[in-house]
Amino acid sequence: QVQLVESGGGLVQSGGSLRLSCAASGSGSIFTAYPMAWYRQGPGKQRELVARITTGETTDYADSVKGRFTISREIAKNTVYLQMDSLKPDDSAVYLCALITDRGTYWGQGTQVTVSS
Repeated sequence: QVQLVESGGGLVQSGGSLRLSCAASGSGSIFTAYPMAWYRQGPGKQRELVARITTGETTDYADSVKGRFTISREIAKNTVYLQMDSLKPDDSAVYLCALITDRGTYWGQGTQVTVSS
């Protein structure tokens, strides 16, 4: 059974930074075998992909966050990070971590990010 636990959300002023973490447990080697991603869902909005990282460390980002957000993973800790800089009020959302496997996607419970203007 895979569990993903996010942390690091909070309230920050526009222009500020936050680093989100997602720790995977109970996964054995599954964490190293599949891509991981961060999604977000704002109030009244659809869930959208923010950033993704493959097992080969290839990354891609939503256009809205390119140049401001950085996704990375630390294999030894079964953890993926999302460094968010130059935050804007439009970045306010619940951020969710995902492990994308060929049997389906595992989700964390989400962490709230609120950016004040």
